[in-house]
Amino acid sequence: MSTSQRRGVAVVTGGSAGVGRAVVERLAAKGFDVGIIARGGAGLDAAAGEVRKHGRDAVAVAADVADWAAVDGAATRIEDELGPMDVWVNNAMATVFSWSWEVEPDEYRRATEVTYLGQVHGTLAALHRMRPRDHGRIVNVGSALAYVGIPLQSAYCAAKFACRGFSESVRAELLHQRSAVTLSMVHLPAVNTPQFDWSETHLPKHPQPVPPIYDPEVAARHVVAAALDGRRSKVLGAWNKVIVAGGKVAPSVISHFAALSAVGGQQTDDPVRPDRPSNLWSAADDGRDHGAHGAFSDRQGGFLDPSFLASLPKTATDVGTAVADAVRFRIDRARRYRALR
Repeated sequence: MSTSQRRGVAVVTGGSAGVGRAVVERLAAKGFDVGIIARGGAGLDAAAGEVRKHGRDAVAVAADVADWAAVDGAATRIEDELGPMDVWVNNAMATVFSWSWEVEPDEYRRATEVTYLGQVHGTLAALHRMRPRDHGRIVNVGSALAYVGIPLQSAYCAAKFACRGFSESVRAELLHQRSAVTLSMVHLPAVNTPQFDWSETHLPKHPQPVPPIYDPEVAARHVVAAALDGRRSKVLGAWNKVIVAGGKVAPSVISHFAALSAVGGQQTDDPVRPDRPSNLWSAADDGRDHGAHGAFSDRQGGFLDPSFLASLPKTATDVGTAVADAVRFRIDRARRYRALR
């Protein structure tokens, strides 16, 4: 059991599994009592148990972050039982792996409500309590896909782009008011979490994270660091930084690169099982605790990820092809424009 000194109260949405679960455990190890908001009962109970193993108090609340009243009620209960919150981490998300034209309108709406409005609801719940006290730190979990859109992830990319715009706007407002409340955003790379076993998919092959794949604890370390120091923003992973920078400097090249590499890169060779669960509309933990890690532990390791190292020659070829495609596209577009004049 940890003997770390108590540092305050933290709240984590989506804290029953994946990155959120790893964040819950690290916050507890750092001395925080933790309020956990998620839908999966088994994961919630297990996450609360991990907090208590560190000698900290935990409150687990089953709530859907797409529901403002549920989030606000969860925040009230957590403060009633643990005390005033010092940190709020918005981590809950939902996605649909699919070609955009095969995503149903209600699936777009649901993914947006969980991923984007979930962050809005969590941020507002935290601000309503932190601002009057002029104290607290909010961390919104983002993604490299908040900067660069890739195929088969239109619902998720759009929601994460929205999360980034919302976070930057709120942060500017807090700065304008000289508030001591901070808002940070940590943009994650591909992480080995259970989401690939239960996220909604219309694809024929099982979804996978695109290498390099990181351990959930690596992501949690940076999320908690932002909660402790209030940094504005961080893009995690050297390859992600290259992609994000490339999207700013040469967006057409990055779009062509994503078109070449990200369709196959997001699918394994295994077909999707007919009985595969989906967590888009309700929890898919089937009464079991799935923890922080997914099914790709043998491939995780950042730039030492063996599957990423093996893909580097193809990646270099894809980058070269993307540059050539982007140039040809611009030349062809210029010719067609001249022909129309």
